[in-house]
Order: sequence, then structure tokens, then C-alpha cells
Amino acid sequence: MKQRPIFYKRVYEFGDGATLALGNRTLIMGILNATPDSFSDGGRYMNIEAAVAHAEAMALAGADMLDIGGESTRPGFEPVSLEEELRRIVPVIRAVRKALPHMPLSIDTYKAEAARQALEAGAHIINDIWGLKGDPNMAPVAAEYGCPVIISHNRHSRDYNDLVPDVLADLIGSVRLAQAAGVKEDQIWLDPGIGFAKTHEDNLELMGHLSEVAGLGYPVLLGTSRKRFIKQTLNLPVEELVEGTAATVVLGIAQGCQIMRVHDVGAIKRAALMADAIIYRD
Repeated sequence: MKQRPIFYKRVYEFGDGATLALGNRTLIMGILNATPDSFSDGGRYMNIEAAVAHAEAMALAGADMLDIGGESTRPGFEPVSLEEELRRIVPVIRAVRKALPHMPLSIDTYKAEAARQALEAGAHIINDIWGLKGDPNMAPVAAEYGCPVIISHNRHSRDYNDLVPDVLADLIGSVRLAQAAGVKEDQIWLDPGIGFAKTHEDNLELMGHLSEVAGLGYPVLLGTSRKRFIKQTLNLPVEELVEGTAATVVLGIAQGCQIMRVHDVGAIKRAALMADAIIYRD
């Protein structure tokens, strides 16, 4: 490669034995959905035993962290109450922390109180699909706990004038919300929001401009796993999208994305290791 992407180096020590080191290789975030209606694994991990077993399997397959969610964010999802979300996530977080005490955990929520209670239960990272814009208290919670916060791009409507510049501007707006609340610069991660408020063509276009997202100056998480734009491109059922997901992961790594949020941890870990051997070799 004539020009390698810039990888931001960060070391996170969470105080309970969990650590993360960014900048040496691609990190893999395994998805653990405690939901009945997620698009590819809804209902599989609603009970504690199944959730812990899946968490342990992802850890064994090479996950560097786990992302736990209690509300589906698939297209057309039905919102759940704060009480129901907490009922789903808090016991799972506590059980996974007990089973995997050194595994960093992320809470996938856009509700500030859900994030707060998840952090109190043992989570380490906030993953907000609304980029701190869905709940005005989310950025202050992230600042209060001093935790990494993943700021995802999203919109209520697809009213873009120019897709890539608009996505970048929206992300910068979310970063400013974090900064204004007192979130430290090294705690901010970005997510281009593939699949959120974007058409099939929008997703394909944005996938070709991930280096511009990375160029904003923050580590980038990429979440393409089993998403609809891959399904539509390949015309395959959701359980046969591993190779398509792997292709997007490798493309993301080559453009500077440093964390991959995935369902199929083992297969994607292998794809990332191969890409890393080329891209990270210096």
C-alpha cells in the first residue's frame, strides 16, 4: 500500500482489571442482544444462561469487548420503555461481568438513565446510536463517568444535500456536544452509522469514504455486520452474510477503522488478522 491509514493509539484501563489498547491491531466487539426482535438473533439470548454462554463463546473466539443491548435498532424497530430496557440489560451485564471479569463491556443505548445504570452494573463504554442527540443527558453521563463514548451518525430522515459532507458535519456536531459536556477528547470514538437513515446506495457510497470519517481525528468503530445493504447486494439470507461482512470489515480496516462490531466473531477475527498483517506491519 502506498499510503497507510492513521491509527490512533489509546490505552484504556478501567480500574477493575478490564483494559483495551487501540492502535496495535483491529479490535473486535462482539454483539450480545438481549432482545426479542433484533434482526438476526432476536430472542436467542433473552435468558441469563444463554447470554452468558454466548458471551463466553465470543470471548473464546477472540472478542476484545462485548456490546450489550436491550432494545433492537433494526429498521422499523419498536421502542421499549426505560424500565423494560433495564430489566433486560442490567442482569445480563452483572452476569457477564461475573463470568468474564476482565472483558470490557459496552452498553448499546440512547437513553442516559439506561447508560448510567448499565455503568453502575459494570459496563465500561457507552454506545449511542443517536450520537448524543437522542437524550440531552447522555453526554453529561459520559462525562461524569469518564468512560469512552461511541458517537454514531443517525438522522430522523434522509434529507441529505451531499451525503458524505453531511455525515461528517453531523458527527462534528455530536463531538461538540460531547466536548461541551466535558467528555475528554481521548474518550470519543466515532461510528459512521452504516444502515442508519441511509439508503442502499448511501451505505455503499459511505463505505468508500470511511477514511474521511477517520480523518476527523478520533478512533472509528464500524458496524456493518449482517446489515441489510450486504443482504441486498448479495441477495442472500441473513445467516449467509459472513463473507459479505468480512469484505466490509477489511475495506474499513484499510481506511482506518479500528474497531469492528460483529456477530460472527471468529470468522471476522480471522479476516481482521489477515488485513492487520498487511496494514499494521509497520
